[in-house]
Amino acid sequence: MPFAVYVLGLAIFAQGTSELMLAGLLPEIAGDLGVSIPQAGLLISAFAVGMLVGAPVLAVVTLRWPRRAALLTFLAVFAATHVVGAVTSSYAVLLGTRVAGAFVYAGFWAVASVAAVGMAGPERRGRAMSVVAGGLTVATILGLPAGTAIGQHLGWRAAFWAVAIMSALTMAAVAATIRDTADATAPDLRAEVRTMANPRLWLAYAGTALTTAALIVTFSYLAPFLTDTTGVSSGVVPVLLALYGLGSLAGITIGGRTADAHPFRTLYAGAGGLVAASVTLALFADQPPPAIVAITLLGAFGFATNPALNARVFAEAGGAPTLAAATNISAFNVGITAGPWLGGTALDAGAGYPVVAWLGAALGVVALGVVTVSVRRKVAVTP
Repeated sequence: MPFAVYVLGLAIFAQGTSELMLAGLLPEIAGDLGVSIPQAGLLISAFAVGMLVGAPVLAVVTLRWPRRAALLTFLAVFAATHVVGAVTSSYAVLLGTRVAGAFVYAGFWAVASVAAVGMAGPERRGRAMSVVAGGLTVATILGLPAGTAIGQHLGWRAAFWAVAIMSALTMAAVAATIRDTADATAPDLRAEVRTMANPRLWLAYAGTALTTAALIVTFSYLAPFLTDTTGVSSGVVPVLLALYGLGSLAGITIGGRTADAHPFRTLYAGAGGLVAASVTLALFADQPPPAIVAITLLGAFGFATNPALNARVFAEAGGAPTLAAATNISAFNVGITAGPWLGGTALDAGAGYPVVAWLGAALGVVALGVVTVSVRRKVAVTP
């Protein structure tokens, strides 16, 4: 695997830390800026909206840009938004920086995905995407607790400065390893748009959104699930979230090894395991040992699907992958947005925390159905 692919994963780690760490900094931000906790929570929603819109928009805007230039521009803007966020005393300005930062972060994801697959070659695109997306799983294990700890001990602004510095350092690494390859074979916007008419591509997007929602609907409420239903102390929750993160890293690593040769088998195994882990968590929600095992497996099976979900899009997009890959980033964020909303709606209606695991299992079953339809359509068009 080219070293530059690992550099892209490192850049995702730096930016992904910002995506994740805010959940641990809401009390400090709310107190400092004089807003309520729910208002501070809107900073997380703003980031999701920025990512949802940013990937396809920036994929089109920068389609003919050299990839190195686009990646460096995105990182520079991302770092700048965190500098502004670190010094502002205005909630509105901070909210704007979260949208802007997420917007270019999504653009970075889209261009980095295409660049990584291009460097690795079509026979290793799933593995390349596991390395790039692996940066986010490492951010779950290291970046989230580190950013939270920095914010709690040195102030939330220090955490923003840390992300800005990491982003600047990864800029230097990207500049040193990614080749600037603007040439006569620049992407054709019309070809990119024509590719989007492929119905199998939209089945792939549906699989991405459903599988992601199946995982996130439970993950979003794990902390109160563990303390209120499983009965563990709040001090143990970070350790159990770290186990989830380790499971995620193992899953995406294994999925990256199998996604290229067996994409649909990987999707079946990952989504099926996600359903099984969700059902186990729902049934044994009040028993710590099986619940802890289920949470670890939830991360493993949920993230095992990631390389195959990405590889499927590149396989269907053919020679016009940029807009297709960017839309898949948006599909991930549809799942990230829809999962917590569904879980919150059920909880607000009075259901107990096990309902989120049951919802995860139901969404996983629907995802398996989409995979089955995708397989049948692929067989139907294969000579």
